[in-house]
Amino acid sequence: MIFTETKIKGAFIVDLELQRDSRGFFARSFCIQEFKDRGLKPTIAQTNLSFNYKKGTLRGMHYQTPPSQETKLVRCIRGSIYDVIIDLRPESSSYLSHIGIELTAENRLALYIPETCAHGFQTLTDETEVNYQMGDLYAPEYANGYRYDDPAFGIEWPLPVTEISEKDRAWSLFESKKNCNAWDDVKLL
Repeated sequence: MIFTETKIKGAFIVDLELQRDSRGFFARSFCIQEFKDRGLKPTIAQTNLSFNYKKGTLRGMHYQTPPSQETKLVRCIRGSIYDVIIDLRPESSSYLSHIGIELTAENRLALYIPETCAHGFQTLTDETEVNYQMGDLYAPEYANGYRYDDPAFGIEWPLPVTEISEKDRAWSLFESKKNCNAWDDVKLL
């Protein structure tokens, strides 16, 4: 695997090293030792699959608060997505920065998302599937998020939003939470 660190400290684009022959190719998509060697959390507590009918569907921006912070390794396995993370770690040199990367079934890239980063994506094609490997179990009592269109982050989504859940549309803006400790029982369910 080839790891390329992004401007978000601890967030990596993970590319496959394809071993090709006449049958096709073989590649490792996860190796606990390679993750450990980079100081990343290699735990997989849960694997999730997201299927999305329509191009322009948006899911996000989600994160979990302590004690259930989660890492994610996200890969698009059908279609394509614009995947975005926001660094919510106040001690981080990239605090409140975001990145976006196109993940497609063709490029086979994955994005490793560290704990305390909000995550979301927009589908760029119809019938898109996304695979998530999660570092902790989903804990609804610690689930949180920010609005996808929050001006504090300035994310430029590539398409108009065609589908979004009411929950994702209703997340608070960062400005409304910034004067409180983000980890002090902030639970918007």
